Amino acid sequence: MSETLPPCPECASEYTYEMGALLVCPECAHEWSPAVSDEDDAGAESTEIKDAVGNVLADGDTVTVIKDLKVKGSATAIKVGTKVRNIRLVNGVGDHDIDCKVDGFGPMQLKSSVVKKV
Repeated sequence: MSETLPPCPECASEYTYEMGALLVCPECAHEWSPAVSDEDDAGAESTEIKDAVGNVLADGDTVTVIKDLKVKGSATAIKVGTKVRNIRLVNGVGDHDIDCKVDGFGPMQLKSSVVKKV
């Protein structure tokens, strides 16, 4: 084996291995793309997620929904003004970048463009 694999960016383990197009750490189960790993570490800290008004969001913030949201599989919608406490910023499916638990609906992901920081 002529090339050495980079250590895990999460736990710095040197026992990483390739699984298809990803690199995997057997100690913490972190998976990442080898082509993006160097650029991702530098760019991840500079990305800011902003709400619909332009306020910067952070983990643990409380936000309100600014428009009615239809919920797939439910007869009711999340109404305007619904408060969502203790959000978590994630790289979700599509442009859903907020992971949260909405009272009466349960855990779900929201887009930052439909919420406003309280």
